[in-house]
Formats: sequence, structure tokens, C-alpha cells
Amino acid sequence: MYTTVNENGVLNNYPTEPQVYCAEYPAIWEQRKYVVQGVFATLIVSALVWAAFAVS
Repeated sequence: MYTTVNENGVLNNYPTEPQVYCAEYPAIWEQRKYVVQGVFATLIVSALVWAAFAVS
């Protein structure tokens, strides 16, 4: 972090900027993991909606 001072004596603090990088396309095993997570999330949401209808 670096600090500057203007002519009135006001301090301005600036954070250090992170290094920028390009994202890489996920590997096939990562894509499969995302599909499994999506299936489980869909099941959980469906179960909650079903339970809400059953209770009401």
C-alpha cells in the first residue's frame, strides 16, 4: 500500500493491485464435478419445494 499527500495535507491510501491473469477452461474432470454439484443442488431445491407444498 502506498500513501500520497496533497497540498492540504490530506492522506490518500491506495491498495496494491493484484496480478492479473487469464482464466483457463476447466478440465473434463472439473466439468464432471460441476455437473454432479448441479444435480445435488437441483435435488436439494426440489426437496425443499416439495416439502413446502407438503406442509402447506
